[in-house]
Amino acid sequence: MPNANRSPLSLPVLRADVLRADSGANQGDTLSFADELMLDDTYVLTRAPDPQPLVLRPDPLGSFTIARTSKVGAAGATVHLDSGLTWMSPDGQTHEMLVLVELDAESMIAELYVLPLSPLGPKTEYRLVGIDKDGARSRLAQVACVSFTAGTHITLSTGEQRKVQDLCAGDKILTRDDGPQELRWIGHSTQRAMGAFAPIKIAAGTLHNSADLVVSPDHRLFIYQRSDELGLGRSEVMVRARHMVNGHSITWMDGGFVDYYQLLFDTHQIIYAEGIAAETLLLDERTEPALPADMAATLMAQTLHHSSDHDDLELADPGHSGAELADLLRRASTG
Repeated sequence: MPNANRSPLSLPVLRADVLRADSGANQGDTLSFADELMLDDTYVLTRAPDPQPLVLRPDPLGSFTIARTSKVGAAGATVHLDSGLTWMSPDGQTHEMLVLVELDAESMIAELYVLPLSPLGPKTEYRLVGIDKDGARSRLAQVACVSFTAGTHITLSTGEQRKVQDLCAGDKILTRDDGPQELRWIGHSTQRAMGAFAPIKIAAGTLHNSADLVVSPDHRLFIYQRSDELGLGRSEVMVRARHMVNGHSITWMDGGFVDYYQLLFDTHQIIYAEGIAAETLLLDERTEPALPADMAATLMAQTLHHSSDHDDLELADPGHSGAELADLLRRASTG
């Protein structure tokens, strides 16, 4: 059974019928799952893309369940990750997407979704050049991993501020809840800063941070409310970076490439990055494929990461615009 306390994963998806084959073996058909696709077929968007959040909770068996807060899909339905697709546009650029399958109560396909990992343009022919069923989980893991960007200063147990790319396994890092803790593993990946991989910049001073903090969009920040501006009845709250985007002090950084770093401890931790309390990598069924196989197996067997006390603090449905939320959190943390 899925663990209802596990942190959900929000994916900005499109319904697969937004793409239709305009030439090739499947001409006239909308995009389907991997077994029905043919390389070299070309597809175009049938309408302007309008991504909607598909909110999923991980299942111990490797699939997902649609959360009640999801804007698309049937709550409680099972979703399987089908494949990763690679496309080539006429300008020679490659574009990747993941295909997810929602099942009904009879385990029949109810809906297909695609998660573009870079933006798709209208009136553009995309030629299918790759179908990957084996590597899709690793690609999704990279989306699910919360990450700091190169140059981010992390607070060590000594008070030293060290750039994340200069950290080493074994370094003692200051954590909010457990004091000095040993860094177990550092992951690194370079991604196109587009779509699901585009980072978010929190400008210096916005949340009393000493310098700009740039993180992955689903990275959760820990806020201590000196005054309960959000009306939650509690002082501690975790908020995803994407929910705070206001267009000026908290912004998307779309374009180019980004170096992402993942920090893993024996348990899920809150550490300090540019003075802001922020979470570290939570190891579960979503993120496990991003780790070396031997380390993932060891840590997963310990069940230390499968759920986190911090999940209970998350502001799952902000109920405010990014501008309103950023202002409320700044006032709340100032008191």
